[in-house]
Amino acid sequence: MDYVDGFVIAVPEANKERYRAFASLAAPVFKDHGALSVVECWSDDVPEGTLTSFTMAVQRKPDEAVVFSWITWPSKEVRDRGMPAAMQDPRLSGVDPSQLPFDGKRMIFGGFKVLLQA
Repeated sequence: MDYVDGFVIAVPEANKERYRAFASLAAPVFKDHGALSVVECWSDDVPEGTLTSFTMAVQRKPDEAVVFSWITWPSKEVRDRGMPAAMQDPRLSGVDPSQLPFDGKRMIFGGFKVLLQA
């Protein structure tokens, strides 16, 4: 069954097109290293929580949006080979982290085994 890497980050609204450009650069790199798909979602209906929420989790500021994204891999084994290879790929490894259109320190990420796919 598929394996999924999930990500939640805060991105300044002013950086939406820069983020889209970065995601457009990164997606083919992941796919070239075995990913089946890459999905990037810009917040539209993300309510504030009282105990927990997407916005609280990434410490979203008033001028930021929440981005929810995931990479689907055919298996954990393919992901375990593909993710490090993608990060070392010159197309991504040459990106200066200080030039990213978001604050990577507030990124939430993790790998997930698919429990149900309908």
